[in-house]
Amino acid sequence: MATFMRLGFKSAALSLERNAAVFSNSSVQNYVKLIHTKVSCNGKVCYLQTFQDQRDLDVDRSGMMRRYSKQHGRPERDRRKNYSDSDSDSDTECKGYDRSEFWRRKMRTVHNILDVNKDGLISFSDFQLLSERFKSLGHLDDKQAKEFTDIIKLTWEEQWGPIDPYNFVTVEQYLEDMHHVLNDKTQKKRAHRWLPYLFKAVDKDKSGFISVNEFKLFFKCLGLTNEHAAVAFAVIDINGDGKLSMKEFVNLGKDFFYTEDESRVSKMFWGPLSEI
Repeated sequence: MATFMRLGFKSAALSLERNAAVFSNSSVQNYVKLIHTKVSCNGKVCYLQTFQDQRDLDVDRSGMMRRYSKQHGRPERDRRKNYSDSDSDSDTECKGYDRSEFWRRKMRTVHNILDVNKDGLISFSDFQLLSERFKSLGHLDDKQAKEFTDIIKLTWEEQWGPIDPYNFVTVEQYLEDMHHVLNDKTQKKRAHRWLPYLFKAVDKDKSGFISVNEFKLFFKCLGLTNEHAAVAFAVIDINGDGKLSMKEFVNLGKDFFYTEDESRVSKMFWGPLSEI
């Protein structure tokens, strides 16, 4: 019996070694190639362009990886590596479910906007695509464009961890993470520092204010219509002067995330709220 058990363990070990070798020699190489993409814009549309040899990727395995990520996401401990410096008591217990359904609808709305390729998940590639839409408008100078790129990257790493093809954020993970951020003073201050760059990107005439037509550029980059932009602008332009300053724009963008008051006009800032 002891001999039989030893042979069984040895056979299992050899099987595991063979499986590991197969995975490391083929699957990992293919998955790593998914990282090697770049964003291309033609002035109207931005998309991810892969290197030539990516045509040889195993599509079925790639699809399985994304389906697994969509179902399971990245473990909480991996997605919040930079939250350890916070003094908030809510760091380990926030689950996002004690917020109102109205607030949760707003977060689902933003998740849908950030999910540029509409696969139900937010990835760093989505962040890249969204930022390229704004930069391709051509209203940011080189320094501003670089700063914007750096802040987008830093925001992702601080909120969701490493940039790799396994790191996706589901809707429920986004709800939980945003609830955590808004209860953490340190993270709250840094969460939306990219908003001024969105403003500068659509401030076509560099006047320091954006008009309804420039606000339409903002919504276009978010994947929303001119009609939605016109309605939203009419609501959030409280003083009716036909323009928004950067301060107004940034405050509206932040207030959207912070408040659970359904009467606040900031609820229109990111477009129609999700019905799901």
